Amino acid sequence: MRAGKLLVAVVLAASALTIPGASTTINEQAHTGRVDRPHYEFAPPDTVLRPGTPADAGLDAAPLRAADGFLTDWTKPDPATGHPHFSGAVGLLAHDGVIIDEIATGGALRFADAAGTELPPEQQVPMRPDTIFDMASITKLFTSLAVMQLVEDGKIALDEPVAEALPEFAVNGKQDVTVRQLLTHTSGLEADPRPALWQGYPDIPSRRRAVLDSPLTNPPGTAYLYSDINLMTLGFLVERISGRSLDAVVRERITQPLGMTDTTFNPPASELSRIAATEFEADPPRGMVRGQVHDENAWALGGVSGHAGIFSTARDMAVLAQTILNGGTYRGARILRPGTVRDMLTDYNQAFPGHAHGLGFELNQRFYMGGLSSPATAGHTGFTGTSLVIDPVSRSFAILLTNRVHPTRNWGSINAARETWSTALADAM
Repeated sequence: MRAGKLLVAVVLAASALTIPGASTTINEQAHTGRVDRPHYEFAPPDTVLRPGTPADAGLDAAPLRAADGFLTDWTKPDPATGHPHFSGAVGLLAHDGVIIDEIATGGALRFADAAGTELPPEQQVPMRPDTIFDMASITKLFTSLAVMQLVEDGKIALDEPVAEALPEFAVNGKQDVTVRQLLTHTSGLEADPRPALWQGYPDIPSRRRAVLDSPLTNPPGTAYLYSDINLMTLGFLVERISGRSLDAVVRERITQPLGMTDTTFNPPASELSRIAATEFEADPPRGMVRGQVHDENAWALGGVSGHAGIFSTARDMAVLAQTILNGGTYRGARILRPGTVRDMLTDYNQAFPGHAHGLGFELNQRFYMGGLSSPATAGHTGFTGTSLVIDPVSRSFAILLTNRVHPTRNWGSINAARETWSTALADAM
């Protein structure tokens, strides 16, 4: 049953999940989950996900059933707007290695145009547990993992200027911007390339050049500004140092070792039948986007970029989440050392309250982490309607994948659904 909002003493010096400089308690804005039995160590490295029931994990099923109903309701037209909050969703919740809830509801392909005209029933495609989603900015986590693998290899240092490996990046006063600042969004770079890459440049080489030429908005290290350019640049850095394309590095060093067979950039046409549609785009004139990356800048770079472009399923993302909970390993395949994972979950943005951020991972963001929030809770969202929440303290995670931009990005925020899904897991504990 739910433990309630308890104060939990966090013995930082002894914790394997140390958060340097963090509060020594998880306070009233933090964990509402199973705080009577918090964990300060990673899960056993041989923990493997298995299907089960809430009872198998000692949890209350009622909050989970309510959250399932919430998601299904949000796929139905809202009387106030005449349209659903999202076309469809796949959700997955796990605790202590047990997948305690999994739901697929609504449509992967439902609409014919940006106005929301529904396709004939025989042309619609329902959501299913193995539907493939455009993960949007959750791609940033894969790029960050690839960067940290290079740090482990000794090929780059976090506080090394990016320009040492990418000399062309040094223009416009960026010669001192570090790898760490790109990972924590404190580089000072602007949010997006201007003009958009598909509008202002004739080919991929000129678009890559435009990214590296991007100017600073703030002096490095003085402010937090979430920037796609940070992770685009890190993608180029991975390619320069490894001598391999970013998609090849992610495949060879992350997804293949972990057995994430449905996770890839530029998914093959043979999988189109189970890919969730995203937006109907008139500018650029792409029509209904399905099977290609939704993000226009990633699309302009050929579908492979450090900030967007990964496609995946809830089940594959569950493997990644458990890998983090296990300290960097799954089924005998180690992609990072425990100390590196710990660093990725450490808040380096304490100078910027409200923007807690590890190395690639966002931390303690209640607007989508809900009742799982704590200084140790890590995750990320994606513009297309995706979210991943990993809570090491309770060895739990919440995955919610929607195609909320199908058929248009203008139907509103789904943060209430994200928060509800995460909080249901906390309430079940």
